[in-house]
Amino acid sequence: ADSGELLIFTGYRVQHDDSRGPAKGGIRYHQEVNLDEVRSLASLMTWKTAVVDIPFGGAKGGITCDPTTMSQGEIERMTRKFVQKIHEFIGPDKDIPAPDVNTNAQIMAWMMDEYSKFHGFCPAVVTGKPVQLHGSLGREEATGRGTAIIAEEFLKSQGKSIRGTTF
Repeated sequence: ADSGELLIFTGYRVQHDDSRGPAKGGIRYHQEVNLDEVRSLASLMTWKTAVVDIPFGGAKGGITCDPTTMSQGEIERMTRKFVQKIHEFIGPDKDIPAPDVNTNAQIMAWMMDEYSKFHGFCPAVVTGKPVQLHGSLGREEATGRGTAIIAEEFLKSQGKSIRGTTF
């Protein structure tokens, strides 16, 4: 902690399946993260990638913590220590972490930077990092945009209008 107190956190990374390609899935920081939740979400990621036919398997991870009570420095140190513990199990050909609950582009940048200390510069190790660090344009808006497209398509199928336009 910033106070000098030693804090201990429990972190998880579950790789459910990699038969279709490298595992892929989010990292969440939340006080209720536990192994059963992470296992379950990793299996859902396997199905999610298979249903949309992309060449990834499923994974998920997280740290049991309450980031709302932590400083940026504490979150950074925790993130970097987590990567130090899992760096051998992740990578562009093994498992690609992504942001999830209470994680963001900054956390993904720290993860990429820490991983790179062990394996050399490697932006492909995580998704969701800032555009300046080889992140993807539009990633922040992607989920909302997808939701809007689905809603619009549903309304079209019902003969309803959206924004004053009848479909």
